[in-house]
Amino acid sequence: MERINQTLKRLASSENFQKRYERIRQETLSHPDIRAFIQKNQAHISEEMIDKSLNKLYEYINQSKECDKCECLEGCINMMKGYQPELVLTRNAIDVTYERCPRKVMEDERRKNEKLIKSLHVPKDILSATFEDFEHDAERIDAVQKAALFLNNYDQGNPTKGLYFYGKFGVGKSYLLGAIANRLAKKQISSMIVYVPELLREMKSAIADSTLNEKIEALKKEPILMLDDIGAEAVSSWTRDEVLGPILQYRMLEKLPTFFTSNFDFQGLEHHLAYSQRGEEEKVKARRIMERIRALSDPVLVSGPNRRQ
Repeated sequence: MERINQTLKRLASSENFQKRYERIRQETLSHPDIRAFIQKNQAHISEEMIDKSLNKLYEYINQSKECDKCECLEGCINMMKGYQPELVLTRNAIDVTYERCPRKVMEDERRKNEKLIKSLHVPKDILSATFEDFEHDAERIDAVQKAALFLNNYDQGNPTKGLYFYGKFGVGKSYLLGAIANRLAKKQISSMIVYVPELLREMKSAIADSTLNEKIEALKKEPILMLDDIGAEAVSSWTRDEVLGPILQYRMLEKLPTFFTSNFDFQGLEHHLAYSQRGEEEKVKARRIMERIRALSDPVLVSGPNRRQ
């Protein structure tokens, strides 16, 4: 029986093997990323190192970078799902290391936020919302166009305000938030949708487990925050002034895009915020909150029939 080393030697010397090896070598070394890496490090790379590291270079070019070959995180084609390759120089060779890809970073951030803020949970139809499935009727076309304008401006790096979607029940305000969030997610842009009534209830209980400040900081600094159904909560001076106030103040100063949905227009929401559960009238404090909301968002009426019926 022929020994394994003799078999390998015979295969390596065969004409077909040599042709295939040369084809792979040319394919690998002509890849733009490989050429750029070798050019950048040419003072430290020899032909011997390249030949020695060819398998690693080939491993690199056949994987997705910046999620360019993957439709979603679950469908990641890489050797380590959610991790993308990086070329590095070791002592006498070129090697491949792995870092989290943009989608993995976003997913980890989302999971961290969900663990921290329970009121992030919103209906599944909102989480999977798309503009394609949103009915572009005459009553809601303005809202869709304003959303598209925001996305276009944000893509181009232009400072832009969020939107304040208001209207009756069931007209698609929350669905629009989901569609915007999902369009942003495709571009690896993080956003957070929070159901406001549940959020404020959660903040009260956070005092007991000492996570209040951590939760508020997360909401302050999220790149794009979406506050769903503001005005549906029972107002207390504490939640208005110590929770909403600091979050909106920080986001206003840092010019961080913030979205809202509400059954109230600006005037109606200001009246709602002016009266606490105790029946106290605090118009000045309500006006202060509304100034921040106006600075953060432009009002957009969403009308039409109740599509939940």
